[in-house]
Amino acid sequence: MSGSAQPAVRLERSGDHWVGRFRAMASPCEILASGVGPAGARRAVELAMAEAWRIERKFSRYRDDNIIHEINHSEGHAVEVDDETARLIAFADQAHRMSEGAFDITAGVLRRVWNFDGSDRLPDRAEVASLLPLVGWHQVEWDPPILRLPKGMQIDLGGVGKEYAVDRVASLLDREHSGTFLVNFGGDMRACAPPAPGQEWEVGIESPHQEGTAVQRVSLSSGGIATSGDARRFLVRDGIRYGHILDPRSGWPVPDAPRSVTVAAGTCTEAGFLSTVAMLQGRGAKEFLREQQCPFWCLD
Repeated sequence: MSGSAQPAVRLERSGDHWVGRFRAMASPCEILASGVGPAGARRAVELAMAEAWRIERKFSRYRDDNIIHEINHSEGHAVEVDDETARLIAFADQAHRMSEGAFDITAGVLRRVWNFDGSDRLPDRAEVASLLPLVGWHQVEWDPPILRLPKGMQIDLGGVGKEYAVDRVASLLDREHSGTFLVNFGGDMRACAPPAPGQEWEVGIESPHQEGTAVQRVSLSSGGIATSGDARRFLVRDGIRYGHILDPRSGWPVPDAPRSVTVAAGTCTEAGFLSTVAMLQGRGAKEFLREQQCPFWCLD
């Protein structure tokens, strides 16, 4: 997003709450507001939109004016990062260790040869293999707040950025506005409180086979929900479907993964981490999630 004026917020009444809509992070975004009037709902949505766009500007790998660009073009030199960036990198560092290398923010370079556009164009195995020396968080020097990437390596916070934005927006709304809110960025959600005493937010889990169709309803009073899946980004070759979540250790999608995994956790960031790592377990996704003792829904 540029620094130009924000477009008008789309706000409408839906039952006993307000719904505000905008786009950020290549996703449709919604703020559901309960216990406030139209003016309060509009102010809340404007705050949410501004915060989502701030995070997108700061952490998008597609910009040339932010901290990610500075890190990715550091040519092996050390970069001192600000507190917010350091917290995200610290989470990614912990996630890498907890997942035994399955969650790796240096894996974005693999997108140079993978394009999940629904076609049958698989990259050559030699092309994938040529990029693997540039993948591996264990090669990075991280001594907060100093980060040093080996020359040629990059980081990509896309695997955590949207979920972080959901949590940030939810916390801001809870602190600065009356009423209660459900934040929904492209199906990744966070609620800090139920819509009203004795009620819960009703959330639909989308079918991986038919866009816009909910196959299950989930009640949410607080906490986060995130979904990982291949419904929109995939390749199909010789009857085999390749989802867009790549194993950084091989450079290839994991075979026999569920079509989608939805996880509920204390925060959206935690839920997103668990759903992504579960997808990387392939047919072991359900066993992995049972070990985490968190609510989850796997769809094939």
